[in-house]
Parts: sequence; structure tokens; C-alpha cells
Amino acid sequence: MKQVEIKSEYITLGQFLKFADIVSSGGMVKAVLEEYKISVNDVQENRRGKKLYPGDKISIKTIGDFRIVK
Repeated sequence: MKQVEIKSEYITLGQFLKFADIVSSGGMVKAVLEEYKISVNDVQENRRGKKLYPGDKISIKTIGDFRIVK
């Protein structure tokens, strides 16, 4: 599981996808959310504005698992 360090209190799912180098631009976020099954703490999620906090686990089918750390 890859750890993604953030410096703020939270990061949105869309920001996370860019920060973790899963997408290269914000415009690609919507397509990735529609194409891949993404779970946050074992709950399927498709909102790019979903807030992620330290300790949250993000699973992206065929890409991998990530954990938010501060």
C-alpha cells in the first residue's frame, strides 16, 4: 500500500488523483471516476469533491491501494 502524505487537514478525491500521479490534469478526474471502481474506506465513491483525511484508505481497482498520511 502506497502512502500519500498531505500537509493540509484534508484533500479532495480529485486532488488526490492528481497528487498521486494517477491523472495528469483535473479534466481527466471525471473520466477516471467513471471508468475505475474507487473505494474510500471500503465504500464505493465517485464524487471528486469527497474529502479525504489522514488515515483514510483509497482502493482503485487495477491501480492499487493508498493511505492518506499527514
